Formats: sequence, structure tokens, C-alpha cells
Amino acid sequence: MKIYRKLLIALVLVLNLFACASAEVQKADLVVYGKIFTSESENNQLAEAFAVKDGKYIYVGDKVGAEAFIDAGKTEVINYDGKGLVMPGCGNGHAHYMLGYALKTVGVTIDMAETPDNFLAKIVPDAVKKARASNATAVFGQGWNLMSFQDHIPPRQELDAICSDIPMYFLDDECHKALANTILLVKAGILNEDGTAGMTKLRGGAIGLDTDGIPNGFLSEQAQTYVRAFLDNDNLYTLDMAIANIAEIEHHMLSSGYTMYTEGWGNYFVNTNYYKALQQLDEAGKLHFIAGLPYEIESWMDMDEALTRAAAAKKFASKRVLPNWIKLLVDGTVESGTGLVEPVYPDGHQGIANWEEDELTEITRKANEKGLTIHVHVMGNKGVNRVVNAFVNGGKDEMRNTLVHVRNVDEPDYQRMTDHNIYVSSGVTWHHNITGAADYMREHGMAPAGQEAESYPFKSFFDNNINVSIHSDYPALSGSPDDPFGIMEIAVTGVLCSEKGEPWWPEELATREQALTAMTIGCARQMFIEDERGSIKTGKYADFLLLNKDVLTCPANEIHDAKPAATYFEGQKVFSR
Repeated sequence: MKIYRKLLIALVLVLNLFACASAEVQKADLVVYGKIFTSESENNQLAEAFAVKDGKYIYVGDKVGAEAFIDAGKTEVINYDGKGLVMPGCGNGHAHYMLGYALKTVGVTIDMAETPDNFLAKIVPDAVKKARASNATAVFGQGWNLMSFQDHIPPRQELDAICSDIPMYFLDDECHKALANTILLVKAGILNEDGTAGMTKLRGGAIGLDTDGIPNGFLSEQAQTYVRAFLDNDNLYTLDMAIANIAEIEHHMLSSGYTMYTEGWGNYFVNTNYYKALQQLDEAGKLHFIAGLPYEIESWMDMDEALTRAAAAKKFASKRVLPNWIKLLVDGTVESGTGLVEPVYPDGHQGIANWEEDELTEITRKANEKGLTIHVHVMGNKGVNRVVNAFVNGGKDEMRNTLVHVRNVDEPDYQRMTDHNIYVSSGVTWHHNITGAADYMREHGMAPAGQEAESYPFKSFFDNNINVSIHSDYPALSGSPDDPFGIMEIAVTGVLCSEKGEPWWPEELATREQALTAMTIGCARQMFIEDERGSIKTGKYADFLLLNKDVLTCPANEIHDAKPAATYFEGQKVFSR
């Protein structure tokens, strides 16, 4: 027995020596001290320090524990105590960065307050000059507002008077309506060459007609996506343009605090140049964020052909490029009268439905079987119900099929989302408005009765254990911010800092911890990368921010002032203010 005991003691000593030797090997490249929000357990989300080795966290805990990982003279040590909050890199669950930055290259941005007169007198002529100077094959712009244009929506003839030999396409601020000139309508078959009406009806869309029943160039919902497909998109948005735009997008994201995002529409210009550009940059080691890419399928397309194209886009996958989604639009927007709602609008209509429920069910089934998750734009409560039915009846719970924006939800649908692992990327960016906005919507019949002041829930998703992310929907110009902390302030207060308004739908306001969770680990889960990103935890990539402000304790109306003093991606500083 004594011999066995001596052997056991010797074995323990050897193991201890081996453990010590291993600990010596695990010296960190970087150690950070400070108030650290980890986005981990709800009961213990704060830490005092972490250590990073080879781009990953090797320790998260208190200061004393972190000291063992410091190799004097070799380990970089950052003491951020009292300077602000340290937290994981943020995610944007749905943003159209490709479109927003492409506009600077291929077209013009139009201010929401722009008048029709100035649009015709200056904006359009300047856009035409820009197009001709670059030998572009189309004139492209985005940003005009329906409310500003409602008394005079310029018809195609007024656009033709400025330019009739190059197709012109001007998207509105919501990206749901567009103006086109005659030559583009002819290319799309909306008009015949002799000026008579061609196609005047299109499922999921509305083609504006003049008093004689001839298309006037005003296009809503799926009609505008259909016509845009007839632009010379390969020349309008090239691979070189995409590569240049990604450099701008990356700078914006990292300076704002984003290290991951889901693109709103990866094939916006009806090509895969954005996919190719991201993959090439990643494989060259020049991509410092995670990009999720949905392939959008329109209701006017052949579904099986479109699904084949969407599945083929997965060939562009790389370490940081994830082409694993299909984007659908089920309805429009409630305030513009195209959301699918119940009860109906005061004038008796119900909105525009791009897909029937059986179609949604079938496309969800086929997409999930191909390993593609559905990422669906839906606003109205009737639309939400239709999508939830389709996900429940046709989808696989493990595929995390996702609702995006979500203005209103019927109470029973919350529980069904929970039961079937349905995710939400919340339109909390719009959870604000000026005082009296609800009365205005009520007086003008812009929403169903009872929904005027109740729009874009947030807290209810937490209450029902539904995974929720936050998004900006950039460049959809709602007057909302595109940075995570401007959005966080809205989620917490219901007020936009630049607006003189009372808190909007206070029952749906979230805690600061909930908002931070949605913009970090909530977004990572949406993107299927929660085992690698989204929180500060041993074994995960070290994507984190050094904020100039403690957004957990500062006055709530100052949260929007928070900015990263530095952004780290995989343990490397990739932005410094």
C-alpha cells in the first residue's frame, strides 16, 4: 500500500508540474482590465478582466486571475478601468449597406425632405450628368419621400423631358416604391414601344396608371423590384465597385462598433458581385467583419429556378462570409398602406400580400431542405401570422427562420414563435415618433384601429424567450440612427435624441442589458455563430469594443453619445478613434 501511495503522490506531482508548464505556455498576447459586459449569463454578465491569445479569449474573470496570463514585456496590457465599458462587438441584424454605399458610386442620394420641383430641376439633371460622365448605362437614385411627393409624383413624361435615352430609376426612402422613365418601362414590358399599355398587373406589386390606363412610371412593392431587374446591372454595379464599397462599409461598421451584420439583400443588383467581392477579400485576409448574405427571391420569379440560384450562391462561402439565407418580402409597410393587417385599414383595404400562405410554406420547406434559412420582411400582424404559419408547417425548427422588422404581432403568435424556434430581427429603430404622431396616423387612416401608437414591439420578444437581434435597415431613411448605441437609446427610452417626442409604446421598452444582449449574442445566434462570436467567453474569437462611455449607467438620454474608442476583431485592433 505504501508503494502505491508513493506512486500516487509522484503521479500527482508530475501532473502538477505538467499543468504549471502548460500554464507557462498560455501567456496572453493581450490582457484587458475594466468593467466588462460579457453578454453571457443573465445572472453574471460582468467581468473584471480577460486575456487573449492567438485571437481568442483564453481567460475571462477577475483581475487577480488575469495576472497569471501576463508575460512581462511581451503581453500588451490595457487598463480601461473608469474610462467606459468594454463589451463584445455588436451585430446589425439587417442592413442594406451594399445598396447604401453603392449609391455613392452608381447614383445619387435624395434627401427625404426634397420637393418634387427641386427633384426635377436639380436632382435628376445632376444624376444624368453623373451617369453620362461615367458612361453609365442607367441613372440610379434613392431617397425621395412619398409624403413630400404626394401632391406631385413626377410621371415618366417629366423624367423623359430630362433624359429619354438612358433608363432612369429612382427608389424612395423606404426602398418600396420607385419612379421610372419610359425607356425603362418599355424594356420591362410595362409599356409597349408604341406607348400603349403593356403589363399593368403584377403579383405583389402595383403599377401606377394615368387616367387613360397607361403606366405612368410609379411603381410599388414587387413592381419596382421587377422593373429594376431590367437595368444593365452587371455594368451598373461591377466587381471592382463592390470591392471598393466594402472598404467603406468596413470602416463605417468598425467605427460604429459593428463586427458582424446580415445584409438585407446580397443580390440587389441582380448579380453576385457583392458575394464575389467579400469572398475575395476574406481569402486575401482583408475582411474584418462577419457578413451574412441572403439571396432575395421575388414573388414574380419562378420559385424553383430562384431557389436553385440561391443555393448556388453558397459557393461563395468562406470563413467570414456566410451566404446561408433566402430573403423574402411578404408585405410592404403599414404606414404606407401596404402592410398586411387585421383589422383592415379604415378605408377597407388590407394591404399587399406578395406570397400566399401555401407558397410561403412550400418555399420554406424547400429552402430549409437545401440548408438555407428564411429571412423575411414582414410588418403587419396578419402578415406575421401568415409567416409564422408557414414556418411552423413547412420549416425546420433548427433552421432559425427569421422575421424582420415586425410592426405588430397577435398575442398567440408569440408563443408559437417560442415553440418553433422562430427568430426576430426587430425594427426597434422605428420605436419612436414625434408627439402627436399617433393622432396624425389615426386622422389619416394610416394604420388599423388600435395600432396607431403600438408599433414595433421589443420587450415582448424577451418576455416570450424569443431570440431577438437589433437592426438599422440602413439606408431606409426613417430618421433613425445606423449606429448600435443610437438604436439602443431608442430601445431603452422610446425616444430618438434629435426628436421632441414622448416615449413611444412604453410597455415595450427594454432594459439596457436586454438591448445589449440583442445587439451582441442575439445577432450572433441569428447568424449561427454564437459558438464563436457575440459574447466574451473563453474559446471565442476576441471581437470587442472599448467604449468611451458606460452605457449601463450613464443617463439614458446620453447612450447615443457612446462610440468605440477602439474596435478589436479576432484580437487585433482594427479601428482606433
